Amino acid sequence: MKAIAALIAAASLAGLATSAFADGPSRLDKIRETGVITLGHPETSVPFAYLDGNQKPIGYTVEICQEVAQYVKAALKLPKLEIRYNPTTSATRIPLLANGTIDLECGNTTNLVERHKFVAFAPTTFVAQVVLVARKDGGVDPDDLASFRGKSIAAQAGGQTFKLVSQLNAQHKYGITMAPAKDTAETLLMVESGRAAGSANDDGIAYGSVAASKNPDAFVIGKKGLQLAPYGILQPKDDPAFKKVVDDAVKDLMKTGKVAAIYDKYFNSPIPPKQINLKYPMSDALKRALANPTDSGDPKVYE
Repeated sequence: MKAIAALIAAASLAGLATSAFADGPSRLDKIRETGVITLGHPETSVPFAYLDGNQKPIGYTVEICQEVAQYVKAALKLPKLEIRYNPTTSATRIPLLANGTIDLECGNTTNLVERHKFVAFAPTTFVAQVVLVARKDGGVDPDDLASFRGKSIAAQAGGQTFKLVSQLNAQHKYGITMAPAKDTAETLLMVESGRAAGSANDDGIAYGSVAASKNPDAFVIGKKGLQLAPYGILQPKDDPAFKKVVDDAVKDLMKTGKVAAIYDKYFNSPIPPKQINLKYPMSDALKRALANPTDSGDPKVYE
């Protein structure tokens, strides 16, 4: 593969695949010594990271990370590299990355400027919009947050979406009760069962969870986004050697069209285990991000 060969040469010139790193020990050292890279992933974030019928992790971001792992293997000139998987949640993903349990987090983590204090991000591979989801017979309008006045909205605990809706609620004094959920699947279940009038999720997640539900026609997804949310693969902070290999890999996958192909596989084609099709064309914001790679956490960059 020419792209990987080129990356090997670049890594060699930069001294990234040696045992001596100008900026101190790198995650690359551990990967080279153990022959293992561990990918963290959510288990219910369709289509980004979830479990297939055999309980194996798959998804848009998971597959991008699997491709990145091959670049890491090539850069370190390893004869083989074992990929291991470790489940993560909103609450555990950053601690597990920081303590070395996982090497990359491959899900739907929003790239926020404040998170850069604790982690690094690879170039953005998805640009989401935060949207509301409700039952069609729920008496609320998912394009109008004010219509939820005095009602409840479910959102994943510890996530940026929960924080965003909470801030908007306080700002406008809607009197909305925020209902924390452990994961994406639970947010929709709370709406389905009537425990919440609506749920707040990023659009890709919303379309995936509704399509995978027992009765997709029972729900309506808002088209008016509350905020743009760029996603990026999480990396350890202050590890420039590792970040260069990962970032170069992601950029090459974008340049060669591999990321776009993986997008079509998970957003515009039937996906396992239920063969649902989200039928969700790539947004102009994501097209711009793939053409001009950036790891910026500023939503305005993606407008």
